[in-house]
Amino acid sequence: MNNSPIILDGNCVAAEIKERLAPRVAKLGANGIVPCLATILVGDDPASATYVRMKGNACKRLGLRSIRIDLPSATTTEELIAAIRELNRDPAVHGILLQHPVPGHIDERAAFDAIAMDKDVDGVTTQGFAQTAFGFAAFPSCTPAAIMAILAYYKLPVAGKHAVVIGRSPILGKPVSAMLLNQDATVTTCHSKTEGLPSFVRSADIVVAAVGKPNFVRGDWIKPGAVVLDAGYNPGNVGDVDYEACLPQASAITPVPAGVGPVTIAMLMKHTVDAAEKASGTN
Repeated sequence: MNNSPIILDGNCVAAEIKERLAPRVAKLGANGIVPCLATILVGDDPASATYVRMKGNACKRLGLRSIRIDLPSATTTEELIAAIRELNRDPAVHGILLQHPVPGHIDERAAFDAIAMDKDVDGVTTQGFAQTAFGFAAFPSCTPAAIMAILAYYKLPVAGKHAVVIGRSPILGKPVSAMLLNQDATVTTCHSKTEGLPSFVRSADIVVAAVGKPNFVRGDWIKPGAVVLDAGYNPGNVGDVDYEACLPQASAITPVPAGVGPVTIAMLMKHTVDAAEKASGTN
């Protein structure tokens, strides 16, 4: 058992990312360009509204422009796609983020795939996922990109390690599995139908929890010395990992909050600046 695990402080990682962005934002501003992120919120889910507000505040602090589009929960797939296409055509908008999840009657995949590739700063399109899998995505999904950024910041080795990802969503579990594989980890992707899940987790050098269930990962699932990355965020500021139980076992672990979350937002800001530079030819 490890008595002094590294607490993987997402605020520190996010601060470094944003510090590097500041001169790039200033350079764009000197050329009359303000990077702009448009967020679309369908319905009135309070958690989603909070996330959108946080992203808008992050833009403001960094000197980015943010546009918030609120659509009623009765919005149809066609109406949502029309709103996305209008943003695609707006040259002042550099990034588009459709807040997930959308109401159940909407074809979310069709809506995601309506986002122009050069504005898909959250890495949600089918083509963007394919580029992530092949290792050359300009804008990989932000939470997987945040997880990889944390591992890099703390110089935690990935190559040759066994990584177990719990979750297979197209914007988190699947892309982070691909990104770990592209950095030479041996990856096992587990999910709700996995039999004997604890035994898989016990074999992991790196555990990524992305299931959306509070305190799901137990302390006795963690191999001594494993690195634990909690990508979950549940009501009450609770992650997918039982933090107190896993802490003594891990060599490094992300807290919730102040772990993966701040870095996810920082990666979204970075991708928006990247997109603005590409659109203006200043990169």
